[in-house]
Amino acid sequence: MASATSFYDFKPLNKKSVEVPLSDYKGKVVLLVNTASKCGFTPQFGGLEKLYKDVKAKHGDDFIILGFPCNQFGGQDPGSDEEIQSFCQINYGVSFPVLQKVDVNGDSASPLFEWLKNEKPGILGLKRIKWNFEKFLVGKDGQVKGRWASTTKPESLESVILEELSK
Repeated sequence: MASATSFYDFKPLNKKSVEVPLSDYKGKVVLLVNTASKCGFTPQFGGLEKLYKDVKAKHGDDFIILGFPCNQFGGQDPGSDEEIQSFCQINYGVSFPVLQKVDVNGDSASPLFEWLKNEKPGILGLKRIKWNFEKFLVGKDGQVKGRWASTTKPESLESVILEELSK
């Protein structure tokens, strides 16, 4: 998807290898997170779920979180897509969509993550995702509004998300 110019041009795959057109999220605020089920940051699934429920309670379907499992950092998400889904639901009650496992860096990186990194480079202009649970916020207009490191707790993003929803 080298020709993609908007968030809405992408169609990542869900756990059943079915395309999920991001154009379905036009006019919504979207938080994208590269996740892992065997990482020191894995408990952030709980924070993400709480954030998701809290914001949805106030704004309904205007907000969505999309999780993208990734096994590139220390092999911390080795399971199948089905195993990952089950882990997220059983251990953290995750109700937001967790899509098919992707690479976020390198030659086989997801085109969506390549686009996100180009739109919002990290500290010092570095584009590479450094670890699991990096977060990108996409506004209602399909533009990347923010990028946060793994150490940023999901609940700390609520005010930024609410501000974006009020636009």
